[in-house]
Amino acid sequence: MTPAARWTGPAALLVLWQGLALAGGGWLLAGPSEVAGWLWSNPGLTTRAVAVTLANATCGFVLGNGAAIGLAVIAALWPRAQNLVAGLALVVFCLPLIATGPILRVLMGPGEGPQIVLAALAVYYTTLIPMLAGLRAIPSAWLDLVQSYGRGRWAELVHVRARASLPYLLAGLQISAPAAILGAMVGEFTGAERGLGVLTIRFTRDLDIPALWSMGVVAAGLSIAVYAAIGWAGRRVLPGTPPVILAPPRLIRGSPARRLADTALLAAAALTLWWAGIELLGLNPFFVKRPPDVAAAFFGSPDTRAALLDAAAKTLALAVPGYLAGLALGAGLAVLLSLRPGLAGLMVPLAVALRSIPIVTTAPLVVMLLGRGAAGTVTLVALMVFFPTFVACQQGLRQAPGPILDLFRSHASGPGRQMLHVRIPAMLPALFASARMSVPAAILAATVAEWLATGRGLGNLMALSASVSDYTMLWLAMVAVTLISAMIYGGIAWAERRVLLVMAPEQVRP
Repeated sequence: MTPAARWTGPAALLVLWQGLALAGGGWLLAGPSEVAGWLWSNPGLTTRAVAVTLANATCGFVLGNGAAIGLAVIAALWPRAQNLVAGLALVVFCLPLIATGPILRVLMGPGEGPQIVLAALAVYYTTLIPMLAGLRAIPSAWLDLVQSYGRGRWAELVHVRARASLPYLLAGLQISAPAAILGAMVGEFTGAERGLGVLTIRFTRDLDIPALWSMGVVAAGLSIAVYAAIGWAGRRVLPGTPPVILAPPRLIRGSPARRLADTALLAAAALTLWWAGIELLGLNPFFVKRPPDVAAAFFGSPDTRAALLDAAAKTLALAVPGYLAGLALGAGLAVLLSLRPGLAGLMVPLAVALRSIPIVTTAPLVVMLLGRGAAGTVTLVALMVFFPTFVACQQGLRQAPGPILDLFRSHASGPGRQMLHVRIPAMLPALFASARMSVPAAILAATVAEWLATGRGLGNLMALSASVSDYTMLWLAMVAVTLISAMIYGGIAWAERRVLLVMAPEQVRP
């Protein structure tokens, strides 16, 4: 692609953006000129907010990725622990940030601690999964050579696995960089004094449209800059581009009895760590609830149970359509660009920009454009799911076997038939992988929209519970969100196996 062609798409998007802003009269959409003018008039305010958010995101990025690397190393040294490690990591990743944020704020006070912890929680899983894949992405002959010298797993890790995992690690770091900024901004939403999240709340309440769109542009620019910087570093360290991780490891394998036993072990480990952590750290039981407290509140109070189930039903009623729409849009755009590559210059920059704006900044903007009804929430969920699906499906379409495509061409089959019979079946593993990985993001988007705008569902229930110090209900809602995410994840994994057994059996062999 020539330099001129590379900049044609972004330039066209800027022109379209400005045209839409002028057509709308500036009531709901601020154009590039208004955003540039606001930023030019408020350099000090913007710079200070960016510095605070970036510092917190950087600390969380380092801590979260350090934890991910440590867990991956444990799994490599003790392979039998991999299912447990990955399962517990998934459970923690499914915790809703908007529920853990208020709890962390109460426990850690008004400082920067909650922002850093939430940033770490937002990034560790996206690095752990590539690391687990990279530590196994080595020829077995290399391991045989190490063992022939009488060396053990530590030598394998240091001399073979660590080097093989470096491309995957860099890919995980690149993916997790925007997530760190999201986590820091969510923390700022829970009572911080400084940062981009604080300014976003302020401008939303004031209905300051140019300022609010400026915050979105700054957050997106910051995410894109960090993403690009890690990619640049990766290209300097590695001979090729970091790989796209198509599929996380399947957590549970084996017979039904074995899978049931592993699931029970995972649940027992999660409950034990939850309860033991509270007791060992001596946390205040008013703020931090133990498993028996949560169970007693759910089963002992019909009103509490009814309120929780009603809120969960409302959240799922909007999260599921948005989730399915995001999958369909991501896969559909990947297929379209494979058939019409000339559109990539326009569509790819738009997709990157949509992904780079943190959801806590996107939510007020979407609500202003679409209102507080179902359309805004469904759109937010679709935007969160769209980009990872698009990236994974693009990579999956490239996995179509060349000899089979040549066979179709020899029979004069056109691009449409090749897509239908070869490329789309090759894309299915990537599509299912992105579907599983996007479940927590979809629930997060729905609850953030409910928290900030719609006033219904689990997001609103968590916000109200935190505002009136009803920490029992807050913990109930947090457990409900985690269980919903984990069950949907498991359901998609079940459907994936059934479909791939027919369409791509090599992907699910033991």
